[in-house]
Amino acid sequence: MTMTTYASPDFTGSAQTISVWAPNAERSVHLVADGVRSLMRSGDDGWWHSREPLAVGSEYAFSVDGGDLRPDPRSLLQPEGVHGPSQVVDLGEYEWSDAEWQGHHTRAGGNGLEGAVFYELHIGTFTEEGTFEAAAARLDHLVDLGVTHVEILPVNAVPGRWNWGYDGVNWYATSSAYGGPQAFQAFVDACHAKGLAVCLDVVYNHLGPNGNYLPVFMPIYNEARQSPWGTAINLDGPNSDEVRRFIIENALMWFERFHVDAFRLDAVHALVDESAVHILEEIVANLEAAAERLGRRVVVVAESDRNDPATVTPRRREPVTGEIAVADGGSSGLGLTGQWADDIHHALHVLLTGETQGYYEDFADPEALAKVFTTPFFHDGTYSSFRGRRHGRPVDPAQTPGWRYVASLQTHDQVGNRASGDRLSHLLSFGRLACGAALLLSSPYTPMLFMGEEYGARTPWQFFTDHDDPEIAAATSRGRAEEFAAHGWGDEVPDPQEESTFTNSTLDWSELDDTEGESALLLDWYRTLIRLRRDEQALAADDLGTTRVERRGKGSSSVVVVHRGDLRVVVNLSDEPVTEAGEVVAAWHTVDVREGRDGSGSSVVIPTDSVALLR
Repeated sequence: MTMTTYASPDFTGSAQTISVWAPNAERSVHLVADGVRSLMRSGDDGWWHSREPLAVGSEYAFSVDGGDLRPDPRSLLQPEGVHGPSQVVDLGEYEWSDAEWQGHHTRAGGNGLEGAVFYELHIGTFTEEGTFEAAAARLDHLVDLGVTHVEILPVNAVPGRWNWGYDGVNWYATSSAYGGPQAFQAFVDACHAKGLAVCLDVVYNHLGPNGNYLPVFMPIYNEARQSPWGTAINLDGPNSDEVRRFIIENALMWFERFHVDAFRLDAVHALVDESAVHILEEIVANLEAAAERLGRRVVVVAESDRNDPATVTPRRREPVTGEIAVADGGSSGLGLTGQWADDIHHALHVLLTGETQGYYEDFADPEALAKVFTTPFFHDGTYSSFRGRRHGRPVDPAQTPGWRYVASLQTHDQVGNRASGDRLSHLLSFGRLACGAALLLSSPYTPMLFMGEEYGARTPWQFFTDHDDPEIAAATSRGRAEEFAAHGWGDEVPDPQEESTFTNSTLDWSELDDTEGESALLLDWYRTLIRLRRDEQALAADDLGTTRVERRGKGSSSVVVVHRGDLRVVVNLSDEPVTEAGEVVAAWHTVDVREGRDGSGSSVVIPTDSVALLR
């Protein structure tokens, strides 16, 4: 199998020819634009083309074989929602100011994640207004914090007024609720002006249940394959070449037309593809080719449940002849830049909270923390009780740097998929939150924060939807309650269809108004740790296997000492203060630093739920 190199669809100009891939059409495809109905011209391989170009701002839809009007599968804007007509947009109209921007400059000067710190946010709940413009007004907060990448949850069109973004049905359309495509371009431009890279979360493994009209046009599903969401996307069945093109050109559009720097690919383990060249490898190859052509950098990070280092193992580079990259016998890996490492989250969560239910059970192992600080996969061929089988594969520390793995204390999934969307700040003291921050930000991995984590936000982040189909809405509400009823949480689960579930999840920035309070102290602690991660060679090191973890005591009532080069991160989760010798590099505000009387150096008394970094 060969890999064709693609380019982003044009989507520019004051008048545009409208084309649609509709091989499912048996007789005809009609275009209805601004109230005028016309027969489209049949082209090659199932493509249909408008006979006249449409002006920017025109609203249009398609009728396949005389059926109901449906939006364009490649629509850029759905002004009346996912069921309404599409609108012609000129993506070349925005005047960019980021000509000098080349992306996050890593320590090695390459395309990796060295030195990166991610910050995950949801545009709709990051601010009260819930728009790109309002989010841009908060960028100085992120710059002061010291993060390098703003990772935003999916921005494509979804049913209703609010959604996490994973129910997307128009992969090319930017949500009008957030401001639409030009507002997104302006947001990315504003990030670049502040020195922030933008990582976009994209979903190619499934489509939402409400407003998905792609099957009217194309064989988007492979009936012979199943995924966790039902029938799998058609990545390797008949007519799958154009489906793959549909996906790859979408990624190229975000990169080329919206200047996105990085991608987080949702649940890649659910991309069912038995092709010789996996869709992930083809996405990466095309993005890298575009980056080289444009003189930019691109980063591709996967969310994967497979614990397989092949995801980030560099792919074999194939020679390019014309428009075809010719495979030369296979590749050594899929070649993604990095991947999420949930095992690190699980080990940290169990240590800090003591929770051991569900998939946390295995991480009650006293050796779990020590293992995940030297390899990202706790399950690397070992038995997983949650799965009831062996899981994962070892990572070779000599071949794989720690920066390839994204680690976190909280994410949209780990918070939002709790029954009531409670954050660590609802479960832990501020001192213990500071301990967690020190462990994460001193690790050899690429850290990621979830919006509000840096100041201990008290607002929950819950699962919310706004489905307008009564049956889907009822099933969503019912399913959410039933999902947690087995845990005894049935009465506490917010109804995802209630507006209050969405509004309650919006960050309350007034929590930072008290500049002397614990939220301000925690924010300053995060700033300090991120600065030290950049300035201290020991914390910047990402060689796996060089970190050593020492545990004194048991479970979540222990003293943890993480050795990173000449630094020690001493975390006291026990019931008694501990005294440690050494030069204090940084400490949570409750510690007591004591200078030696004979000039022999200082020591520090670390009370319970507190932490110090010592040299």
